[in-house]
Amino acid sequence: MLLQTETLCFKVWLFSKKPQTTTHQQMTETAILQTTAEACRTLALAEGRDFVLPSTLSAESLARACVASDSAKPFQSSIDSIKHWNARTDLYVFSEERHFDNEKILGGRNRIKFGLEAVKANVRQENFNAARVSLGQTLHTLQDFYSHSNWIELGQRVPFSALIKSDAVISNIADVGTPTCGDCNGQNCNNILQNIIDEQILTSGYFGFSKPAGKCSHGGLGDFTSLVAPKRGINKDDEDSIHGGLHGIAAVVATNATKELLQDIRGAAGDKNFLRLMGMTVPSSVLCFVIDTTGSMTDEIAEVKQVTSSIIDSRRGTPDEPPEYILVPFNDPDFGPIIRTTDADVFKAQVNALNANGGGDEPEMSLSGLQLALTGAPEASEIFLFTDAPAKDVHLRSTVLALIERTRSVVNCMLTGVLGARRRREADDNQQKPGLRFSSRSSTQLYDELVQASGGQAIKVTKASLPQATSIITDSSGAALVTIFQAVRNPGKAENFSFTVDDSLRNLTMYVTGSSPIFIITSPTAVTQSNTESTGALGTIQTVGNFWTVRLNPTDQGGLWKIRMVSTQAYSIKVIGQSGIDFLFEFVDIIPGLHPTFDILPGRPSANENATILLTVTGGATVSVTEVVLVPTTGAELVNTTVEERQGGDYLVTVDRLPVGDFVIRVSGVTNGPSRTSPNQFQRQSSTQLRTSGITVAVSALNGTWEPGTNLAIPFTVSSNATGNITIQARNDRGFTSSSPSTLSLGAGGRAEGTVTLTAPPNTPSGTDITLTIEAEAAGATDSNYAVLRLSVIAKVTDVSSPRCEVVGVNAACAGNCSLLSWELLANLTDGNGTGIERITVRQGGGTLNTTVVTGSDGVNVTLATYTASCCSEEVELVAVDAVGNVGICFRSIRVTNVTLVESPTSASATAPASTLQTKTVTETTVVATTSGEVKTLSLRLSFWLSLIPFCVIKALLP
Repeated sequence: MLLQTETLCFKVWLFSKKPQTTTHQQMTETAILQTTAEACRTLALAEGRDFVLPSTLSAESLARACVASDSAKPFQSSIDSIKHWNARTDLYVFSEERHFDNEKILGGRNRIKFGLEAVKANVRQENFNAARVSLGQTLHTLQDFYSHSNWIELGQRVPFSALIKSDAVISNIADVGTPTCGDCNGQNCNNILQNIIDEQILTSGYFGFSKPAGKCSHGGLGDFTSLVAPKRGINKDDEDSIHGGLHGIAAVVATNATKELLQDIRGAAGDKNFLRLMGMTVPSSVLCFVIDTTGSMTDEIAEVKQVTSSIIDSRRGTPDEPPEYILVPFNDPDFGPIIRTTDADVFKAQVNALNANGGGDEPEMSLSGLQLALTGAPEASEIFLFTDAPAKDVHLRSTVLALIERTRSVVNCMLTGVLGARRRREADDNQQKPGLRFSSRSSTQLYDELVQASGGQAIKVTKASLPQATSIITDSSGAALVTIFQAVRNPGKAENFSFTVDDSLRNLTMYVTGSSPIFIITSPTAVTQSNTESTGALGTIQTVGNFWTVRLNPTDQGGLWKIRMVSTQAYSIKVIGQSGIDFLFEFVDIIPGLHPTFDILPGRPSANENATILLTVTGGATVSVTEVVLVPTTGAELVNTTVEERQGGDYLVTVDRLPVGDFVIRVSGVTNGPSRTSPNQFQRQSSTQLRTSGITVAVSALNGTWEPGTNLAIPFTVSSNATGNITIQARNDRGFTSSSPSTLSLGAGGRAEGTVTLTAPPNTPSGTDITLTIEAEAAGATDSNYAVLRLSVIAKVTDVSSPRCEVVGVNAACAGNCSLLSWELLANLTDGNGTGIERITVRQGGGTLNTTVVTGSDGVNVTLATYTASCCSEEVELVAVDAVGNVGICFRSIRVTNVTLVESPTSASATAPASTLQTKTVTETTVVATTSGEVKTLSLRLSFWLSLIPFCVIKALLP
């Protein structure tokens, strides 16, 4: 039964229908939007670009402002991932530290500390998916502090910054023998003892089955401690909670605390990498090549070099410029390493350095290379594999299929050894020897299976005609790419297909693969064109090998299109375009209980069972979903669903019975704009084929991080309605040593448990991510399922001090025309005996920063910083980051304001070393200023830093 009244933490949005309740997800998304907007603005000003802050912040409006794109899908996907891992923390119901229960203030702070270290280490290695996992978990714990502790009852209205500062000393916590609460008096539940409030002593509610005498309870259903005096509790999880009158205040402060933590990560990462962490990149796909470099691939490598140069040169500085470039070479027996960069010139140089050599026998390590690409590329990437030989490492087939399903990436195979005889160039003697690379068309069957599962294309051409087929790379790396329709028939048959085109779509393109298919296209106005017409009334048609490209004319596209296919051979159809309207989805388990929450399935959903899909639509507030159907790939009857709209473009989709076998998801809906006289219908479809299974692989809750040189145990459970032996395979993409059972026996209960143990080498860099795939296969390979996990190796951090700053001079003679005058700041920055300052940047201010590193008399490096700016640019904020991500912020303003400030105390129970650069990060709050007897409310941004005398200043941003 789902709890509908009192809860045990701020609610998860899935279970809150009350508009006055602020959920974990709302706090998280609000803070992400606001912090991302600040990063976008700062970066735009630094690069000389305009930035206009949207009047209403949303994923769509911010994407348009930040990267000039109508598609917010990458940004929304990252937000959703962080929100999911936030919600998943509620699986740990009785974890005191994760929820700040049972007065575990220091334990909760330590979890936040470790989580922050993991996020920063992952970002440093550019492993953003892993960073989002730790970030979501950390934010949940941080947010729970403000609901579960008495911080708000103590009169505090700003974040407790010591929670995210490892060098801050938290004191004045109630000890186990100190009473903290009394009984509630009827409806009046001001139950925290007055001496606790007067002395500003921190406490939190106990949850579970017992508590020390005189202690506060959490309260609510499931908390048995609230039945023992002092009864009831102090949680502020929603407006119906015992202290629900403070819910709104707690939520505001928790949101500001979330922003404070994100600002700390932003400082450590830098604005560019912070925006990549948030998915705020141009929505074009990464350019990802997996390339066979054996001796027979000279022609193909030459074409890859040409395509790479063409895309980079034509798209540099445009919205279609790829946000990242990935290259994975493979040979025999070697493969990799994966090369990732955001620098187009670096990528071009790496591609140009490729040479064809080696490879003694026909099959090559193509699946090993593909595995690296699938785990290293962002989710939903377009991956292009070039080879002229079958796969040698076919044992990775199930792993690669699992990764395709989990990452939703599209794999396109450019196969050049299929048609006719080939001659293989041997690198060892430079002699040509005759031989077929693909001995028959059936030898491409594995590649056909992979591309069909991913929604890609298996393009089979001669080496000479490859350049005519690579136009798909240019098409697929464009911005805001969406799939409108896709179908595969194997074996082929004559069939009629249809799809709907809306007026947001542009660059409508159709791909057809097959052996001599016949097809006729009919437009909404009944105009037709067959595949024999290279140029017709509807567009242009090009063919090379088994691959047909239809580019539809841009006029009169809206409405219902039809395709008539006639072929007895296998064929595929895919229709794509560019649009901001798209959708994201995940199959989820709804988990009732004390902490009602949800969890994304790590593998395939169960066949012939009901299911729940969490679906998010991008495109703005005018877009609404009217229908979601499951489309079996066999062409069988559609499976209808029930669609329930939730919050902010999210929908809960329920399926009474999942089909057996493969299927895709099709979403239909309407857009309603202010200029429309009637709704505009749209249709989108998932590219990746989904599959059900009669086997379930469940992974027990685990932290997911461990230190170099140690082991991590991952318990898992396999269950099925059938009995017998299940084959187990556990593979990871880093080649770490692992152990796991090779088989599990399912007895009468249909359930068995196992453990995978991973060993991280001692020299593993902190922040390394590992993708672990646990596969379970029934006897005879009749059924299989998997769980895909992202784990991280995080080294212990001993440097917890932020860089320090000493301002040695400010020269500011700015009386007069500010545009003709300048001012100067001189400062010395050092990390003392820490890991050393790694980077100093200007986060606010339009001036120029020059730095020089010298060694002080005590042997410590000191950075001499000189900042010069126009007198019109009156403020500067310097961000200093050390080698482990500790952040110090220098702020200086030459603006003169005559305001008396009255600030609420931020921490009666926390102190930090006076020598640290920053004891509190940037925070939004409200203070009272008294002028001529009038009380005015001002918006104040507080930023503490070491100055001359005293060591900190307060920055006031007046309206």
